[in-house]
Amino acid sequence: MSSDDEAYRTVGERGRAAFEVRGSEFIGHVAPVTTVDEAESFVARVADEYDDATHNVPAYRVRADPLREYSSDDGEPSGSAGKPALNVLQQRDVENAVAVVTRYYGGTNLGVGGLARSYSRAVKDAVDDAGVVTERPHERFSVTVEYDDSGDVRGILESAGVEFDADYAEEVVFDVRVPVVESDDLRDRIASATSGRARTE
Repeated sequence: MSSDDEAYRTVGERGRAAFEVRGSEFIGHVAPVTTVDEAESFVARVADEYDDATHNVPAYRVRADPLREYSSDDGEPSGSAGKPALNVLQQRDVENAVAVVTRYYGGTNLGVGGLARSYSRAVKDAVDDAGVVTERPHERFSVTVEYDDSGDVRGILESAGVEFDADYAEEVVFDVRVPVVESDDLRDRIASATSGRARTE
């Protein structure tokens, strides 16, 4: 089984945390994402929203092939911001997650150690706020059947406990979202219940 099928840990929802260190305000933001593009657009949105901040430090880990990890110090001393932020995501073993730490400079230099502690705390606290969940990769497919078979197919989907929408038109189309590891078995059950009449795409 490839790693794409395995469950992974990510943040449950958007999280936020804020605190002050010697006059500097730090605001940590985290969010679940599924692609690098989503991660980049979250980073851009936070930077727009806090465009008056001294720094907006991004870090993300996205499940791609291979895993994409990115961080930037955004003008802070090298290694004092982006890497500590990314380290938290690595230590918590969360993937498909993006973090941005906003800093308003308060007039007192914190030093590399102080910055590293503050940036990692902002991500830790934001991850705690969001909560960590175990996610299983899902896939979508559609099942098209005649009305006569729709009751059987609906029964299978309901008993499997998968998410689906049904569209009753000339034929019935079920839009199914199912964990990748269960999809082949579900397709087989639908095919045998309808004697192969169901069309899955």
